[in-house]
Amino acid sequence: MTLQPLAAAVHRAYTADLDAADFYRMLRLRVDVFVVEQKCAYSELDGRDLEDSTRHFWIDSADGYVLGYLRLLEDPDGAYRIGRVCTAESARGMGLGRKLMRAAVAEVQSSPAVLSAQTYAKDFYASFGFVAESGEYLEDGIPHVDMRREPRRARATAR
Repeated sequence: MTLQPLAAAVHRAYTADLDAADFYRMLRLRVDVFVVEQKCAYSELDGRDLEDSTRHFWIDSADGYVLGYLRLLEDPDGAYRIGRVCTAESARGMGLGRKLMRAAVAEVQSSPAVLSAQTYAKDFYASFGFVAESGEYLEDGIPHVDMRREPRRARATAR
């Protein structure tokens, strides 16, 4: 696998617009990180990938591997949910997670957004305007905290 991202371009697509090979590459990275690397035996395929409004953001390597990924969902209450944010172990430290988050936040800047952050990444998400709204809790044995980002217009008027 080449570690060089393909011009570090962030790709975005709805599930219906993905071909099977691309979708498989994304799911493989998610399983490699969340199930294998973090040793969490849980059902990675939760059905939400198949919702019409689900969007996938990813960065490819020059030789076709997915180096970074995140999923954007629309929750029933109108908030967007960012999740499954991950970077291939060999590609960490290259700023790929930050590029993916910038793209997702730009897309939903006028709406509220929520996420469940692994506690060690809380400051990373705070750098995008997310604020903790829960205490720490365990999910699959890993400490998490719920975070929320208010819409851009709401944050501007709150100052």
